[in-house]
Amino acid sequence: MLTPVLRCVAIALFGFVLLSPPPALAQAPGYVRVKFVKAGLVAGVGGGRGVLSYRGRNYAFTATGQSLGITAGATASRLEGWASGIRDVKDFAGTYSAVGAGGALVGGAGGVSLKNEKGVEIDLRGPKAGLEFAANLSRITISLK
Repeated sequence: MLTPVLRCVAIALFGFVLLSPPPALAQAPGYVRVKFVKAGLVAGVGGGRGVLSYRGRNYAFTATGQSLGITAGATASRLEGWASGIRDVKDFAGTYSAVGAGGALVGGAGGVSLKNEKGVEIDLRGPKAGLEFAANLSRITISLK
């Protein structure tokens, strides 16, 4: 027979387990790989394709972007990194914004941190090739295929 204290502890534990979100609703990080090409003078435009690896599955996506500020040149980037704050794969699609500056002369490394309206954050890093100088506000739209 359980004592009143042990009975209360057992009920509390049962309630905690019962009220915990199921694994399908919990946030999980996703791994992102994207190839992105950008060109511009004052305003820049770009686009690319990528893959989100999330919960054991791969999701192809397209990315289109615009930037406004000081932009001159053209680059091609192959970026990889993590997306966090995803509750459902549909949260990954959306409009992301970033403020940044950077440059490339023939080759180098690039990176970007983005956040969308659903709270998903993407941090990407990788090699960049081309010639570019940029200090701008960027907006990138990601669409799942």
